[in-house]
Amino acid sequence: MAWFKRSKENISTNEPKKELSDGNWFKCPDCSEMIHKKTIESNFYICTHCGHHFRIGSEEYFKLLLDENSFRETDKKIRSVDPLDFEDTKPYKKRIEDTIKNTDLYDAIRTGTGKINSIEVVIGCMDFTFIGGSMGSVVGEKISRAIDKAIKTKYPLILISSSGGARMMEGAISLMQLAKTSSKLAKLNNEKIPYISILTNPTTGGSTASFSMLGDLNIAEPKALIAFAGPRVVKQATGKDLPPGFQKSEFLLEHGFIDLIVNRKDMKDKLTQILKLLQN
Repeated sequence: MAWFKRSKENISTNEPKKELSDGNWFKCPDCSEMIHKKTIESNFYICTHCGHHFRIGSEEYFKLLLDENSFRETDKKIRSVDPLDFEDTKPYKKRIEDTIKNTDLYDAIRTGTGKINSIEVVIGCMDFTFIGGSMGSVVGEKISRAIDKAIKTKYPLILISSSGGARMMEGAISLMQLAKTSSKLAKLNNEKIPYISILTNPTTGGSTASFSMLGDLNIAEPKALIAFAGPRVVKQATGKDLPPGFQKSEFLLEHGFIDLIVNRKDMKDKLTQILKLLQN
């Protein structure tokens, strides 16, 4: 058997590699179009070429939905502890500290009150950048307190989900948040206070198995992945090819799991319309 060894360096060109400015350009994962940050921001963080909705955080979502300077954050500095002394590639305490430093967030959800076209609401939005938007004890507690706030004020509740599921570093404690948030929402329902759930890409795992799918209205962004287990896991478990668009917003709407698909550009106006109807 002949063995070959490369005698020359890899082929290279004299043309310098084009480097994108720090955070100023985005590559659309759907159509590969390169789009400048300012263009994305002015278009509600939606690809101008194919309509792909880029994942955004709570700060951006609040700016898009709420009236200017109307947001008042609640329970901002609640943070997770490490009841299990959990360690994977790094200790959980260290992971929390690093994530707080890198994201300027204290956990995977921000909650508070605000106005949507002058309509008072209690609102919460998850941040996927905080350990994959995972649902631990703090997420469950802040949602529970937001529900209590809605009951006290009689304001409608809006929760925006973006989550990879329960936080494994907190073990069974994270799973308890499914029952905790669901039971709290039952109390909200008994008070006849509206709850609107907005599902963004991705909304999976324990969030989908609890508060994310329990809205009086469940509204999804276009082409968002909404599932308990992801399509790859489902395919491995069943050994079957999955239907086209499986677990995307459009598939779920067709099969009755969600009520509406709303483009992010239209979300504030649609919420205003819904809230006015519910108020009447």
